[in-house]
Amino acid sequence: MTTPQRTIALGTLAFGTTVDEPTSFAVLDRFAELGGTVLDTANNYAYWAAGGTGDESETTLGNWLARRGLRDSVVLSTKAGGRPAVSGAGPGGVEGLSEKALRAAVEGSLSRLRTDRVDVYWSHVEDRNVPLAETVGVFSDLVKEGKAGELGVSNHALWSVERARALAGDRPRYTHLQYRDSYLQPRFDTPLPSSGHRHVTPELRDYVRAEGDLRLWAYSALLSGAYTRDDVELPAAYDHPGTGPRLAALREIAAELGASVNQTVLAWLLDSDPPVLPVVGVSGVAQLEEVMGALALRLDEDQRRRLDAAGV
Repeated sequence: MTTPQRTIALGTLAFGTTVDEPTSFAVLDRFAELGGTVLDTANNYAYWAAGGTGDESETTLGNWLARRGLRDSVVLSTKAGGRPAVSGAGPGGVEGLSEKALRAAVEGSLSRLRTDRVDVYWSHVEDRNVPLAETVGVFSDLVKEGKAGELGVSNHALWSVERARALAGDRPRYTHLQYRDSYLQPRFDTPLPSSGHRHVTPELRDYVRAEGDLRLWAYSALLSGAYTRDDVELPAAYDHPGTGPRLAALREIAAELGASVNQTVLAWLLDSDPPVLPVVGVSGVAQLEEVMGALALRLDEDQRRRLDAAGV
């Protein structure tokens, strides 16, 4: 199993909570019609929503896959480690990455997703209370047992990723990385909107280029609508002198392309060096169609140069 080289993953965090099941099904149906194949979720989405438990996104996806008979047509990506260990617990009391927790987590995900395997299985959060060798070992075993196809790691320190890959040796190891990224870049002396988020850095990009077997995924690619919606403010981390020039360049290039600003952001990510697989959540079919339209865009050399140079 490999993810397509130039594609967009549908982020399904809100499915079953703030996006109801009929709307979720409509979005998923249109995603499949437009050639989309990569679905990204986690075993804790979205426990923090009103009435949420963490089951909702995986359950909604599992219902859709079963009713449509499309399990073998998609790349199914889910994560473990960040689910509350006890119902109603906050983010400080999560399941973690012990062997016991991960084995329970994968069985729960498989049941909700109504499948016998996930194509990319992620370590969602760091757990420094568990020996890294234990976590690496159980993830590798899940691949050997056929419950996971490939392995990913999200929001971990880069040194921890490298150590985990080294510990795996010739066993299955992390080959997918998922971090926060977008065209606008934050300042690194100001917290990101979520304490658990880690942003792509030049060092991380260099690491992906050097290793050769890594695929970089990016969440929050559209900054929760802040590029285009007047009612969504840019987070404080993006309040610096470089943001204005980058926004101006982005709008100029979007106008040249006859595309939306959001589509231009996604095109910039898709053809970055190294290439990025954006994970984009939507709440309706119209938003999805705009997002998927980015796949038809190509920035020429001059447009990319101008975007990259703005605000630097």
